[in-house]
Amino acid sequence: MSAIPPFTVYDKACPSRLVLEHVTSRWGVLALAALRERTYRFSELRRRIEGVSEKMLAQTLQTLERDGFVLRVAHPEIPPRVEYSLTGPGREAAELVVDLVQWVEQQMPQVIESQRQRDALRAEAS
Repeated sequence: MSAIPPFTVYDKACPSRLVLEHVTSRWGVLALAALRERTYRFSELRRRIEGVSEKMLAQTLQTLERDGFVLRVAHPEIPPRVEYSLTGPGREAAELVVDLVQWVEQQMPQVIESQRQRDALRAEAS
């Protein structure tokens, strides 16, 4: 029986690189962060994540479900009701990305000032 090889995202062939991409993509981060708040129906989640298309949200949720981070529950009702929530690993991933989201939000005044200064320097150089 062969041992499972170590995983490193620095190896281009490592499958962990693709999972990292799923979790840290724009829509992946926002879906995980929103689902950390509560269970959502698809349409509610789409409204919560402003700007995401139906297609992109569906693809993101399918990918995160396949990776084991999101749980999709279809209730046998008329009309059909489908709910999305986080699994244990999904909650762990959501905690990590929410920390990053909050850090980015807190840094925005400094980021905006830095951007303003760089833009002013570029304009002067032109």
